[in-house]
Amino acid sequence: MTATARLSLWAPVVVWAAVIFAFSSIPGLGTGLGTWDLVLRKLAHAAEFAILGALLARALRHPWIALVAGSLYAVTDELHQAFVSNRNASPVDWAIDTAGVAIGVFVWLLWRRRR
Repeated sequence: MTATARLSLWAPVVVWAAVIFAFSSIPGLGTGLGTWDLVLRKLAHAAEFAILGALLARALRHPWIALVAGSLYAVTDELHQAFVSNRNASPVDWAIDTAGVAIGVFVWLLWRRRR
């Protein structure tokens, strides 16, 4: 595989991981919408990690490895949030993130089979 091909596979993964890191660095992302705030934040967690899961599956070409890699990144994301003001590390958020990764990997598998 050429360096250009590797870059085209891995650059989106690295950029998206950096986007997740940037969002995790923002102290307190509350919207003030009460229960809806919680629901929207959890959906955002799942969505951002679903994108990561699809990108990892595309780059790695092995769904199980992509799932594990995405889940491990979710662990590091939660640990990072433990050091950000008004944020905390949550096993529930890790589980939501990992479910998002699984959804992204699954969608990538479906898309790949249709091609």
